[in-house]
Parts: sequence; C-alpha cells; structure tokens
Amino acid sequence: MTTFFVIAILALGFLITFQIAKASEYVAVLRGYERSRKQSNRINAFLLLIFLIAGLIGVYYCNERLKGKILGEAASLQGEKVDLMLYITLAITGFVFVVTQIALFWFAFKYQESDNRKAYYYPHNNKLEVIWTVIPALALTVLVGFGLYYWFKITGEAPKGSMEIEVTGKQFGWEFRYPGRDKVFGKKYFKQINEANGNPLGQLWDDPANHDDIWVAQEMHCVVNKPVKLIIGSKDVIHDVGLSHFRLKMDAVPGTPTTLWFTPKFTTKEMKERENNPDFVYEISCDQMCGKGHTGMRGIIVVETQQEFDSWMAKKKAQYLVANPDKDPSAKPKPAVTDTAAKTAVLINAGGNVAKASY
Repeated sequence: MTTFFVIAILALGFLITFQIAKASEYVAVLRGYERSRKQSNRINAFLLLIFLIAGLIGVYYCNERLKGKILGEAASLQGEKVDLMLYITLAITGFVFVVTQIALFWFAFKYQESDNRKAYYYPHNNKLEVIWTVIPALALTVLVGFGLYYWFKITGEAPKGSMEIEVTGKQFGWEFRYPGRDKVFGKKYFKQINEANGNPLGQLWDDPANHDDIWVAQEMHCVVNKPVKLIIGSKDVIHDVGLSHFRLKMDAVPGTPTTLWFTPKFTTKEMKERENNPDFVYEISCDQMCGKGHTGMRGIIVVETQQEFDSWMAKKKAQYLVANPDKDPSAKPKPAVTDTAAKTAVLINAGGNVAKASY
C-alpha cells in the first residue's frame, strides 16, 4: 500500500509540473515570447544566487553536524594515514568546489541577459587551458602517489613477529584460522572440505603443521598494539574483507590468497569508553555484493590485551582434535571392568521378580 501511495504522489507531482509548464507556455504566447523569456531569465538568475548561498550553508552545516560521527577515530595506525589522505583530498577538492561553484552561480546572476550588454565570446586561450590542465594533473598525481605508497605498505611484508590470521569468506559468514605453537599454518586442499566431519577449511591432517591450528567462526581476536597480518581467501565467490573502523579493505578471491596488515590502537573495551557506547563492536563486513545474504555477512573483531588473548586461546582446541576425537589425549578414557571383585547386578526376570546375581 505504501508503494502505491508513493507512486501515486510521484505521478501527481509530474502531472502538476506538466500543467504548470503548459500554463507558462500559454502565458508566454499571450504576453509575448521575448518578454516572457527575459523575465524567466531574471527569475532563474535570482534563484541560482539563492541556491548558491543556501547550498554553501547546507554543506557547512552537514559537515559540522556529521564530522567525526560516522566512523569515529581511526582504530589502527595505518587508518590514521588513510584519514590524513582523506582530509588532504577533501581540503583540495573542497577549495576547488567552493571557488568554482561561487564563480558558476555568481556569473549566472551577474551576467544574465541584458539589452544594454552584448555577450563577448572568448572561445580559446592556450595559457588558461595549460593552467587548468597541469595544476589538477599535478595535484592528482601527488594524491595517487601517496595512495599507492600506503597501499603497497599495508599489502606488503608485515613486520617481523606479527600475528598471522587466516580469514576465509563464504556465503554468508567468516572463518578464521590461527597457527598453533609452531606458528605455521598447515596445508589445505579445497576438495577435503567437509564441515560435517569437522574439516570446514579442507585441512590435510597428514600435515603435522595442521595438528595445532585453531579454527574459529565469526569472531576474530587480535592483540592491541601488535601488528596483525591477514591472509585472505574465499570458499565460493568473491567477497571483500571490510574493516571500516581500521580504514582497510581487501578482496577475498577463491584460489588466490590476498594479504594486508594493520596495527590496532585501542582494545574493544577502550573503544566502548571512547565512543560512549556499551554495545560497540569492531566489525568485519563483506564489501562486495556476493548474494542474497550479503547484507548479513558480518563478523566480530575483538581487540584485547596479550594476556586476554592468551587466555582465550588456551580455551580453544585444535581443529585436528575436534575432527579426530580419538587422537585427543585429554579425552577421558572409559573405566575398565576389573575381575578383582564380583559385581552385583540387579536383574529383572521375565515375571517381574527382582533377583541378585554375581559375576
């Protein structure tokens, strides 16, 4: 019903606009086309000036109202650089925007059609064309250069001693794998994927490096102020690891691992206090349309201290032991029956009588 009313309102608005235009056309014929056109020019010139003033005030107001409230402060050291580039880009483009828009609308008002002035045509000037071509080209080259520098930095080699986490996207969720004490990820093969048998990533159990790897779904833990290298892949279609609070993103491509690294600045607890939001969570989202469940493809990132992380990891069991419980040394063996003493059992005979027997 709501859709019907919206369509009806739009249709009515179009009809009213059409009728006003037709009425204006008839008035123009009655008054004289030339006179009506000049009057329309004066009105449009005045409205353009009003639009300029109201538009600039609106841009300033929206900037002041929303500044720092959409994503907040960057939560990674690398995100600080991304924000800096964004602010520099906004400063340059904002200056150009204000100057060009003022010139555009002011000239439309000041130099509107007049019987006392003849238009002067100025079709070509090599000097001006060189200026407004070279200066933007240089500015964009510098901005793109800094962007490429930071891009290659976060996708390049991570610092020595960085934590490594494997991130795998699937429709529609995230899976994370941590290397065990050996700090080495075991090999995997997509044909070995079998979630029913405890092997969601297709790990090869013949590889000893797999025997201590930890698998976690939907929740990634990392340590504050410690570089984190993400090794990113996908099980099915192209996804995209979106880390908005850290100002990073990277495609998750089936069969083609990608990487990026960052250093978290604040724990989740600290961000709850800084944002004054007890429900705050770092989020990992899919920034690539991947199917009907795309909008719900979200995971949680928990940034914590090293002690908290170690405590969390100590509670996790290697996926090898989950998939092969008979290999788990911590599993409690069933008590064996001994022959040192006779055991007494209560037997219920066919007639319902209770009898004691020893064996």
